[in-house]
Amino acid sequence: MKAVVFHEHGGLEQLHYEEIQDPVPGPNDVLVRVKACALNHLDIWVRQGIPSYKIPLPHVSGADIAGVVEAVGERVSDIARGQRVFVSPGLSCWTCEQCLAGRDNLCSTYGLVGSKIHGGYAELVAVPARNVLSLPDSLSFAEGAAFPLVSVTAVHMLYVLADVKPGEDVLIIAAGSGVGCMAIQLAKIIGARVITTVGAVEKIPQAKKLGADDVIQHSQEPVAARVKELTHGRGVDVVIEHVGSAVWDQCIRSLAKAGRLITCGATTGGDVMLSLRHLFSRQLTIRGSYMGTRAELVKAARFMEQGRMRAVIDRVYPLAQARAAQEYLLSRRFFGKIVLQSSDNGS
Repeated sequence: MKAVVFHEHGGLEQLHYEEIQDPVPGPNDVLVRVKACALNHLDIWVRQGIPSYKIPLPHVSGADIAGVVEAVGERVSDIARGQRVFVSPGLSCWTCEQCLAGRDNLCSTYGLVGSKIHGGYAELVAVPARNVLSLPDSLSFAEGAAFPLVSVTAVHMLYVLADVKPGEDVLIIAAGSGVGCMAIQLAKIIGARVITTVGAVEKIPQAKKLGADDVIQHSQEPVAARVKELTHGRGVDVVIEHVGSAVWDQCIRSLAKAGRLITCGATTGGDVMLSLRHLFSRQLTIRGSYMGTRAELVKAARFMEQGRMRAVIDRVYPLAQARAAQEYLLSRRFFGKIVLQSSDNGS
């Protein structure tokens, strides 16, 4: 099969579109013919190399996958060849205390498709049968690939860790990101007021189309000061952020008393300053978030099927142009998800 592979860590030049051996599914696995695979910043970090996270090389990235079942392992009975599916990106053992309690994203062996095992930058991928879910007929393959990782992340941040209530003010950093697009929609489903940020003026109407009540162009005005204006000096109840050091101080200063900040990423760096006096005197809560549970992904898929939430796709590239797709992701010009699609993508 054809796949996009890197044989050593490094820059974009390490990505090569080449012929590799077809994956062989184990007895509990499903072989999926990939129709679409969405990009995530995870793909960049894995390709560049994470010192504390070793992966066997050569490697195929791609956590967000939609396609058609090509074959099933001998112990798989509830998934049929030809079925339209999407892949749950989280890999858990399903036997430990955390998994049995429904907290599978806290599993000690937790990993992701496309980092722990080969992913969807390929024509075929083999994944555990438990990670294969039926793709709603109302969704295209590109849409099916564009929502899983970012939607399960946003559901976990907003609905579980922040426990957002109707009428609360929520600041969502980076409306154009995958998590940002989903978080805006999920916050509006709850009934919250959404303030969000963008880097370019042309992204403002796109953010409002998703449901944002107010949009701050962070390159033109200080975020915290504008948040205080919009909330009459109070600040927001919740901040959803995944950018890291470049926005951290503004996020902290945007919080109201007893506000909650949930963070799930550090695309601009992970080292931040924090005043403990400010933290305890204003009774703030800061929580880290990583992915979400299978149940939360199913909840997000239901929202997608019902049309209450939609995947936002900025651009689709052929699989062979994965290098250009990652370059576009790094440019930050996008709004929504970037998707790789096979030449035989179907519908």
